[in-house]
Amino acid sequence: MFNRFTSIVGAAILAAGAASAQDVTLRWGHYLGDSAFLQAEKDFAEAVTARTEGRVTIEITYAGGLGAGNEVMTLAGRGAIDMASVVPGYYADQLLFWRAYQIPFVFESPRQAMEISAAAFQDLPYFQEELSKFGVKFLFHQPLGGYYLTGSDENCDSVANLSGKKIRSFGADIPKAHEAVGAVPVSVGVGEVYEALQSGSLDYSFLNRGNILSNRLFEPGPYSCGPVMAITGHLIVVNEDVWDSLSAEDQAIMQEEATKAGQAYIGNIEAAEEAAGAAIVEAGGTIKPFPTEELAKWKDAAPDLLQNWVDDMASRGMGDEATEVAAYWRAIIDAD
Repeated sequence: MFNRFTSIVGAAILAAGAASAQDVTLRWGHYLGDSAFLQAEKDFAEAVTARTEGRVTIEITYAGGLGAGNEVMTLAGRGAIDMASVVPGYYADQLLFWRAYQIPFVFESPRQAMEISAAAFQDLPYFQEELSKFGVKFLFHQPLGGYYLTGSDENCDSVANLSGKKIRSFGADIPKAHEAVGAVPVSVGVGEVYEALQSGSLDYSFLNRGNILSNRLFEPGPYSCGPVMAITGHLIVVNEDVWDSLSAEDQAIMQEEATKAGQAYIGNIEAAEEAAGAAIVEAGGTIKPFPTEELAKWKDAAPDLLQNWVDDMASRGMGDEATEVAAYWRAIIDAD
């Protein structure tokens, strides 16, 4: 009797342990501070937790609390954290395919960039294959509004006036666009831009209106001129081993919510950026359009950066793949 009771209790304990082993808290490292600009990502985390009934809880740590922007992908791939928001331009020598989404003067609008990203991910294998080399799986992509030059000098709406100016830059390709008009590219993380403008180590920031607002860059830099370029933003990725440890049901839920988040981002980006622009003006900032003719001068001065990327990939032994990607993108752009 005792042995039978003991075995029943033991079985119950084992069953309870097995059930609790399925519950997991995913630690998501974000390089940006918490703001309304990231609402789609917050909604994703909350929806996953709710729909899995707590089997998968997602906790986001903002402002580099789990690693800087140029560290979080490596940390997620190694399992030090479970999820990350990854800026491809911060990994220009590692994310060779993804970095191409942050090449200036390729896309006409944030919406176009995101739609091409979604289509190419489905039709071409190179993007997930690249992430798998680092042990992470793609969930969804964040769009960015058009980029603006933000600083204390109101003459940010002319190519000639940018010569010699220190402009916030990042990645492998954006500095080339800045150098094409005689500007001096300076690598500065988003969180350090305010102080850099304040101290004069930057003449102009280079960010979208959502980030200008959330980082209050209109204080040290009351003038913003743009938009100048459209690129995509960061990737949301999850450690592949963590993903594989989840049940098929929970994977399906996360995938569904990731798709929703990506669609919500595309649907909301224009309205969110317009609202951010209005808030900047209300707070005392000035937004000036970057004239079409001046942008044309800038594009004419810059090399064909997409072809430069193809040539660089060819030198790395991936010319055929890069040519296929560029042709795929150009076909969509030409058809728009």
